[in-house]
This record gives sequence, structure tokens and C-alpha cells, in this order.
Amino acid sequence: MYKKFEMELAGRTLRVDVGRVGKQANGCVLIHYGDTVVLSTATASKEPREGVDFFPLSVEYNEKMYAVGKMPGGFNKREGKASENAVLTCRVIDRPMRPLFPKDYRNDVTLENLVMSVDPDCRPELTAMLGTAIAVSISDIPFDGPCATTQIGLIDGKFVVNPTADHYKNSDLQLTVASTREKVIMIEAGANEVPEDKMLEAIFLAHKVNQEVIKFIDMIVADCGKEKHSYTSYAVPEDLMEAIKAEVPSDVMETAVFTDDKQTRENNIFEIKTRLAEKFADNEEWMNRLDDALYQYQKKTVRKMILKDHKRPDGRAINEIRPLAAEIDIIPRVHGSAMFTRGQTQICDVVTLAPLSEAQKVEGLDENVTVKRYIHQYNFPSYSVGETKVSRGPGRREIGHGALAERALVPVIPSEDEFPYAIRAVSETFESNGSTSQASVCASCMALMAAGVPIKAPVAGISCGLVTGDTDDDYIVLTDIQGLEDFFGDMDFKVAGTEKGITAIQMDIKIHGLTNDIIKEAIARTREARMYILNEVMLKCIPAPRPTVNEYAPKIVQMQIDPEKIGEVIGQRGKTINTIIEETGVKIDITDDGRVSVCGVEQAGMDKAIKMIHLIVDPIEVGKTYEGKVVRIMPFGAFVQLSPNKDGMIHISKLSEERVEKVEDVVNIGDTVRVKVLDIDKMGKISLSLKDAE
Repeated sequence: MYKKFEMELAGRTLRVDVGRVGKQANGCVLIHYGDTVVLSTATASKEPREGVDFFPLSVEYNEKMYAVGKMPGGFNKREGKASENAVLTCRVIDRPMRPLFPKDYRNDVTLENLVMSVDPDCRPELTAMLGTAIAVSISDIPFDGPCATTQIGLIDGKFVVNPTADHYKNSDLQLTVASTREKVIMIEAGANEVPEDKMLEAIFLAHKVNQEVIKFIDMIVADCGKEKHSYTSYAVPEDLMEAIKAEVPSDVMETAVFTDDKQTRENNIFEIKTRLAEKFADNEEWMNRLDDALYQYQKKTVRKMILKDHKRPDGRAINEIRPLAAEIDIIPRVHGSAMFTRGQTQICDVVTLAPLSEAQKVEGLDENVTVKRYIHQYNFPSYSVGETKVSRGPGRREIGHGALAERALVPVIPSEDEFPYAIRAVSETFESNGSTSQASVCASCMALMAAGVPIKAPVAGISCGLVTGDTDDDYIVLTDIQGLEDFFGDMDFKVAGTEKGITAIQMDIKIHGLTNDIIKEAIARTREARMYILNEVMLKCIPAPRPTVNEYAPKIVQMQIDPEKIGEVIGQRGKTINTIIEETGVKIDITDDGRVSVCGVEQAGMDKAIKMIHLIVDPIEVGKTYEGKVVRIMPFGAFVQLSPNKDGMIHISKLSEERVEKVEDVVNIGDTVRVKVLDIDKMGKISLSLKDAE
């Protein structure tokens, strides 16, 4: 039966249609926010997937160009692989939803969102987040929800709930917060050095708005929600856990996992696993669950030691950062490079500078093509964690980590007027044992400074973890979590920023939300760690951006010309500008407002190109001396090219003080000569003199 539900959300109508379409899915809603329309569906397999020890959840966000009245590019005129924005949206939807499914659920679940119409004032990403939560909540799929999501902007010091497209462009904050009824479950933010107390205020405001949306979802579920279906539990059998503990006492497991070297720990666990496999070889059921059981045993051991004894696996204090190291200029001939090491996490970042014409153009569900002048990319090869796997290009995790580091550094990148370059930073993961994304922020910041990019302020990043007990006030926040604490803990709270404030946040959790006190402590702890990393490590390595780009980087000089003369510089079919490029070896970019950027490695070629452009756009003046090339000879004189689009003639009588019988006796084609302008007639013909030139 078709039912329609509506509420007012941030001054716009949110409408949910249930039973109108997609009736064969476990849960389906057609959700409208303003004129934005998204079809959100949730489906689950009838049987669990065999042979997996994880919850097989897939999240999709499909952008259709028809949603904004565009034809897809390319020959096929069909949407291809997911855009970077679609991938990042999938991750933001996944992160708050995943913890709310049963941990022992092994049925395949797919959450799919189809963007069918886009209203610039109602973001489709937010609409899909809400649609997904509602679709799962009304379905028969086991789910401990609902959850809701709100976005917050900051304009002129005031918060804006669910900002419009125009608000987002001018906002100092782009915050997304997901909540359950009681707690915050996900945070994603990009910010223009927003102070910590202001960020907390925005988070708590979003959480408050989320409670109103959850009441709306509860009303829908009460009216047309399905009864949740039963499922086969894949919890580890209690008798297997007892058998393992009998064979491997708790003190033996503690010794195995509590070491500061990742490979030593992995070898210790491998030896224990081998011993248990021999012990249980005759029990096929136990053998099938051995990996999961051993994982749970490690997890309980680590959590107990951290929570009860305040003892971390590598022996650090709760607020202690692993050993840090920073270097710059480790790669020759590139435009800028730096390496940042934190314990067994190591990132090398390389910066490349290029003309603005090489900035990345991104076509998506926006009215216009977006141009990205600063690009950050992140790579995570298998050798960084001691594994062997063929690289198939960046996955969702790599794209997400690159976007997070990019978001952290964008607020400090200088404007085009201050630094007219396109900038690409690539973070290569050499070694990984926790929080490579934040090490990437640190390495990238130093590489930018080494490349001579005049960033507004240095940026550092760090991650905090969490281990919780049975009550809300029984918890430990851990500074600088390593891989084991991430795997077995409850939170990965990444924060990047400057001394002035926060530039990026990404929070992932495995539990049903965080209290306000935990969020406050995590943000305070990350600030303390960021300041230490900045002042004691990064700025001691490179205290400020270099005053100039290095010898291998292109040099860019800008000049302003009359926009009406752009056509003269370009010439018919680009002939004039191509002549300049061929003769000087530079690259030239011209904007519609007449800003000309001349880019080259050799200063002499750049100077020559600028001079040639000036000759084109500046009027030739009678009485001035110019340098030009002889391009044609006639019996009565020689023609000299003063600029690619301006020629003048030297009459034979003006070649020398003495009588000249033949033009070739004085000049030949290809000669460079200095000439004086004698006259410019009404037709624009230029008369030159060689003998009168200074």
C-alpha cells in the first residue's frame, strides 16, 4: 500500500514515499528533499554467505546525469565507473550504518541509492543518507537503528543546517554528523581552521537536529515497518573459546600480543594458531571457526589490558605518541618531497607543480564543471603491511584517505593570485601500522613547504582510539592508535588542523555511538598531539615554506592584458600563440578576463615570450626602437617581424648611411636587427629604419 510521510527539515520539505516503487526489495523508499529525488533500497540474501568471517555489506551511490539534465560524456553516452564523489558518499553512508547491524550476521546486504533528480538547494548525498537509514529501518533486515544524518555549514560565524549549494561554496565548515537516538555515530568534516570549541558546538547542534529526524523515522517504522527476520548466528561457539583458553592461557596471549613490533606480534599469533590447528585437527567445525575465535581472544585480551590496566600493546602511556621522524628532499629532481614516520607507519609524499591549465576538471551532478587546482592522492601497496597482492588501482579506501588529506590541506593552499600553479601531492605508503591518512597529512604539508608553496599555516594530523566498558563512563581514549588498537578498539577519530583550528575530521566507530564527553576528550587529545607534532617534529625539519620553487619546477609569471586583445595574442586558428610557444619553449594560459600565465623552466625563454606578448598587445610607438627578425626581402627593402602579428618595412634607403645597391648586402632573411619606428600610416603600415636605430 502506497503511503506518504512528510516533515519540514531546515526550511524544506522532506517527503518519503513507501510502497510506491521497488516493492520486491526488503526495504525501499522514494525520498524527496525539495526537488532532489533519490531511490533508496535495502536488500538481503535469504541465506548467509558461506566461508566468511565478516558481515558482507555493500553500499552503492549511483549518480545519473539525467538528474541534472546532462548527457554523459564519451562515445557510449552512458555512465561509467563511479565518480570520486560517489565513492566518498558510499563511505559516508557505510560508516554509520555498519555498526548497527548484528556483528554475527553473515547474510549479504546491499544498500543502493539511485539519484534521479537534483535540486542544488537540497544535496543528493544527504538525501541518500537519510533514504538509506529509512529503507533499512522499515525492512525486515535486522538493524539496531534508526540513525539520521545532518549537515552543518558556518557562514559569517553563524551555523546553517543542511546548507544549500551556494552556502556550501562560501562556508567555513562542511560538517556531516550521523546519530542514533542517544549518541553520535559518525563525523565527517572539512573546515577553514575552525576552533575546537566551535566545532563541538556544531557537532552537538547536528546531533540535536538528528533527534527530530529520528522521531520522523520512528513514525514511519511504526506505520509500515516490517518485522525483523530471524537469522543464523555466526557467533563463536563458547566451547571452542573455552578450549582455546585452556590450551593458551591469558598470560601467554598477553605475552604474544604485547610488543611494539608488528611482525613479531604476527609471528607470535601464527605460532599459537599453528599449535591450535594441530590440537583441533579432528574437529572440522572448530577448524572452520578457529580464525574468528582467535581474533576474538586477541581482541578481549587487548581490550582488557587497556581498559583495566591502562597497558597498551607496545608499552606506551595512554596519551603517548609513537617515535616520530621527519625528512625533506629525499627524492631528487622532483619539485618537492618529504617523508614522515610515526612508529611503523611511514609516508613519502611527492609534490608536482604545473600550470593552471593542468588543473583537474571534474564533471558530476553540479551545474558547472568543477576545477580542482589542488589534488591529493594516496596509495597503499600491499608490501606496506607485509602482504603480497597485485595492484588494481586505487580502491575506496585509498580514494577516501586521499580525499581526507586533501580536505585537511585545502584551507591553507594559497590563492591563484598568490601562487598561480596547479598542485598535485601524492602520498606513497612505505609502511603501515595505523593512521596512514594522518601521516599523509603531515608528509604532504612538509612536501608542499619544501616545494616552495606558500601555505598559510602548517597542518598536522593525528588519530585517537577508544576502548569502552559496560557503562558510558567506563572508557579509555588512546592517543595515536596503531593498527592493533584500531582493529580491536571501538573508534578511529582522525583530526587534522593548524595551531589556529581544525581543517578536517573523520570519525569511524564500531559501537552504537559516542557520548558528548568522549567527543570532547578526543578533540582535546588530538589538539595536544597535533601541536606536539607540529612544533617538535615538522617545523624543526622545515620551519617555513621555501621562498622560491626549486630549479626543476616550472616558473610562472603572470601579466594582465586588455581582454579585447586576447584574440590578437591567440591569432587565427591559434597561429600567433603557437608561434610564441615554439620559439620560446614555454606554456601559455589565457583566462577570459585577460590574465596571461607564462610557464617555463628557462628564464630566458619566459622573458622572450613576455616580450613577444607585450609587442602584440602594446601599441607600436613612433620614435621607439624595437628588435625584430627579417622575414622577407624585396628589391626595395626588407620586412621585419616586430611581433608574431606585426611587420614593418625598412626601405632600402634606410638600411645604411651609405648608398645600398642590394638589400642582401646589409641584411638577410633570419637576421635579428634593431630598428626604429619612423611612421605608422592610417592603414597601420609601419615604416622602419635600420640606420637610425640606437
